Amino acid sequence: MIFWFVCAVLTLAVSAVIVTPLLRPKAVDNDNPDIAIYRAQLDEIDRDLERELLETDEAERARAEVARRLLTANKATRGPLTGAVPTRWLSVTVGVLVVALSFGVYRSIGAPGYPDLPLSARLAASEEMRANRPSQAALEAAAPTPPAVDVPDDYRAAIAQLRTIAPTRPDDLEAWTRLAFHEVELRNYAGAARAQEQVIAIKGDPTPLIELQRLLDLKVVAAGGFISPEAEVLIRDMLDRDAGNVAARYYLGALYNQTDRPDLALRFWRDIIEAGDPNNFHVASARAQVSDAAFRAGVEYAVPEQRGPTFEQMDAASEMSAEDQQAMIGGMVAGLAERLATEGGPAQDWARLIRAYGVLGETESARAVWTEAQQVFVSSMRGMEILTNAARDAGLLE
Repeated sequence: MIFWFVCAVLTLAVSAVIVTPLLRPKAVDNDNPDIAIYRAQLDEIDRDLERELLETDEAERARAEVARRLLTANKATRGPLTGAVPTRWLSVTVGVLVVALSFGVYRSIGAPGYPDLPLSARLAASEEMRANRPSQAALEAAAPTPPAVDVPDDYRAAIAQLRTIAPTRPDDLEAWTRLAFHEVELRNYAGAARAQEQVIAIKGDPTPLIELQRLLDLKVVAAGGFISPEAEVLIRDMLDRDAGNVAARYYLGALYNQTDRPDLALRFWRDIIEAGDPNNFHVASARAQVSDAAFRAGVEYAVPEQRGPTFEQMDAASEMSAEDQQAMIGGMVAGLAERLATEGGPAQDWARLIRAYGVLGETESARAVWTEAQQVFVSSMRGMEILTNAARDAGLLE
């Protein structure tokens, strides 16, 4: 209520400042301009007389003539008018427009009805929002249905059979791994997450971080992008084991961003953006959202430009012998494999490595990369499409 009272007082004050000059009558000065001229001539005659430029008689005659003209001008002068009549309708119109425009702009870009929130209240509201957010099951039920996948009917029948068989074999790692993969292919992310949980249970402790990351990706995408309490448990577990884990830091930042703490989201996302590979799925996702988080946090932050690789060294390849070219290709493949293993990279780089191993005839290496890449890009539909095509080109899939 105090806010609206202050707004009303300020608006009326501004309106008064604008309208008051329109209501004030404007005096019209109707003095004869000749009067000022004659008076100036009288002063000039007095100065000339003092400087002895005029004789006394001549000065008197000139003064008498100018005085006569001055009297005539005074008689012809009308008195000053009372002033122009103010346009009251214009004043009222301007005042109404100022008030209407002020409250219209606030209604458009402001937050009518939003209560005053000091910092302590905002922090408490954020904590409450985070503590009371929906469960994984509730988020999965509310998530939008993914677009249908066009696959053969016999493929769907085979996966339906696998869904029936896998629960009867709780210790069959291959069955559950295959089920998790094919559920992703069918965009059944909730089912894939449950299958991945069984994979982790079969492998036992210590669970590889890549398996936890795969499960975390599946839980988030199944929940429509929201971070559930169950997903947060995974995030905390991963950070306890690896404080610099890119995926965990991204999702923790996303959790804070979703619960009105963009300042904390910015803190987690800046680290992985500035130190991580911009082509990494989680880094790229942070880059796409960090500007909005920075704006809401009241911080000026410029997203670093992406640095792409250069291929100038390839210009001299045409001059090499076949043996040297083969050695160069092998070195490039080895370098790409090492970079992906240590730093990660986009799906295009993984696909390039799979195809390269296929061309070199190293089928087992191609298969190993294909298996690892599936775990990395399980939540990216576009990434899985790129990888699947590469695996098919390398002869890993029919």
